[in-house]
Amino acid sequence: MTVIPSIKKEYLLKLAKNGKRSDGRRFNEYRKIEIETNVVKKAEGSAKVKLGNTQVLAGIKMDIGEPYPDSPDQGVMTTAAELIPLASPDFEAGPPQEDAIELARVVDRGIRESEVIELDKLCIEPGEKVWIVFIDIHILDYDGNLFDAASLAALAAIMTTKVPAERFELGEDYPLPVREPPISCTSVKFNGVVVMDPSLDEEDIAEARLTVATDKNGDIRAMQKGLTGSFTVDEIKKVIKDSIDNGKKLRELLYKSVGK
Repeated sequence: MTVIPSIKKEYLLKLAKNGKRSDGRRFNEYRKIEIETNVVKKAEGSAKVKLGNTQVLAGIKMDIGEPYPDSPDQGVMTTAAELIPLASPDFEAGPPQEDAIELARVVDRGIRESEVIELDKLCIEPGEKVWIVFIDIHILDYDGNLFDAASLAALAAIMTTKVPAERFELGEDYPLPVREPPISCTSVKFNGVVVMDPSLDEEDIAEARLTVATDKNGDIRAMQKGLTGSFTVDEIKKVIKDSIDNGKKLRELLYKSVGK
């Protein structure tokens, strides 16, 4: 570790010990969030999310293909993430990095397991033709908490997607069938302190990470643990409560951005 990161780490730990963060936020407070939809005109749906200085673009493309053998009457969804080198000195050009694969899997799992997209309504001919939904996530600027930013961008893009039926001579275009989405909130722990919506500096010194996705009723829909550290039972309970509270606020922003 170089001298500058060591000094920065000591500074952040000292602040945390005194109940403070470098940007003045409370431990359970998010940075400013901006959601802009329909930013890519040639996509079926798209959205850009700015979370503090982190910026993520999500685009949806749809095509017709064959269903999976074990779900012949359901559409197909696939998620990919790209860490653009211009977004961070740590991102490299070439094949998907491990971080990009993990990000895509976490976003994909949150959407798939909560059945946000009604895949059973995307069947054209059982066993022959179904709609395929491609979710592409591009990191434009990285300053921490990609999980929440990417999840919000993907959800906003999905909720504004139109199925391109006219292009394939299948009638008029129509909105992608979707259900109520769960909202993901991420926390990290360092030196006995737990903070939500970590900045890049906070992520760099984090020992453990926990992402909690909750629905509009405050019920847990998914949890994802990361890094090698651990959380106490009381810390997990606090993270869940803060995730429910922040989830309500983020959901309001999401609905407002898509006109609902």
